[in-house]
Amino acid sequence: MDFVLTRSQLVRWRTAIFAIFLASGLSIATWSARVPSIRDTLRISRTDVGLMLLIGGVASIVGLSVSSVVLARWGARRAMLAMMITFAIGVAVIGIGTDVLDSWPLVTAGLVLWGFGNGCLDVMMNVEAAAIEKHIGKTILPLFHAFFSFGTVIGAGLGVAAIALGMVPAVHLPIIAAIIVVVGVVSVANVPVREVAMDAADPAEQKHGWRERLTLALSAWKEPRTYALGLIMLGMSFAEGGANDWLALGVVDGHDAPEALGAAALATFSICMTAVRVLGGPLVDRLGRVNTLRILAVFAGGGLLLFILAPNLPLVFVGAALWGMGASLGFPLGMSAAADDPAKAAARVSAAATIGYVAFLAGPPALGYISDHIGLLNTLYIIVGLIVLSGLASGAAKPIAGSTVGAGHAASPEATRD
Repeated sequence: MDFVLTRSQLVRWRTAIFAIFLASGLSIATWSARVPSIRDTLRISRTDVGLMLLIGGVASIVGLSVSSVVLARWGARRAMLAMMITFAIGVAVIGIGTDVLDSWPLVTAGLVLWGFGNGCLDVMMNVEAAAIEKHIGKTILPLFHAFFSFGTVIGAGLGVAAIALGMVPAVHLPIIAAIIVVVGVVSVANVPVREVAMDAADPAEQKHGWRERLTLALSAWKEPRTYALGLIMLGMSFAEGGANDWLALGVVDGHDAPEALGAAALATFSICMTAVRVLGGPLVDRLGRVNTLRILAVFAGGGLLLFILAPNLPLVFVGAALWGMGASLGFPLGMSAAADDPAKAAARVSAAATIGYVAFLAGPPALGYISDHIGLLNTLYIIVGLIVLSGLASGAAKPIAGSTVGAGHAASPEATRD
């Protein structure tokens, strides 16, 4: 570790990154909660909404892909604040473009800012979370992802309240944007300056020029382990993204259930996923990262198979619960494994996350196209296959030499003696 922190400084750092994860989730749910209102105000079709979502998704992938460049140029602290301001502006522009200017192109431009800023920030906040994880020597990255989920819950709840109060997006979204900026300023002020995060207080103190740091940042794409970790995250991203988009419809169309039960099944999935993210750290520290991923791949694959084949609705809900539990830790543990070496954490997290997010964003629409030809429940077998591949690739998540986080209880005494 390239710096020493007091306990108070560590607590402030951890709390700051929790807040940043929560703010990211808040921004996503804020936009999502107002999609029907935005569609109606702009008088656009579902196809137009889908195109807007696609453009925002592409911007997110671009943000993920260039995050290493941004980090190398600005350093983590300045870059995180800049990206939070960027996606906050995007959220505000979406609201203003809807009700003030009645402009579909302006709303789309807001989505580009929102998507790019969130995608870029995603890598940075995971690098910071992984650094905290290494500093305390325990697996807590899943808990950071749980705070992202809390942010989506808060955002959805505030969306419901705004709608109930008759608050139009042009008022609601800029208020949330202002909150995000305040959270960003306060949070980044409590993130320590770390040379390994490329944010030395004085640029003259940097050991290498930013072009050399950029070369290091892009080197991860040459490493086979990056692609193996990407495969872990790809399978579980399909499992999570596929559930978000198709689980409720699978209950309604595939199992002939009322719409309310489809929503309830999706809620069951989300609750189980969030619960395991909150409680999963000690499990990983006991069983090890690899064993945990393999066990959860069995849960996810088995739960999804039960969801597809269940002869009655109670078993459909059991399948949804197992599916959510199994899909919960693949992405955060992939991030944690990618960040095992602090010196290359940003590069490896960026590369592996890009693979996972391409699956998360592009996968569900592709499944929708396939389902038109073979049926929705049959299409979900594709996700089962990807979950199996994810489980088979889990060995790549083994901690590298010198890293003890995620090694498991059996390895910890020996690691401590080292």
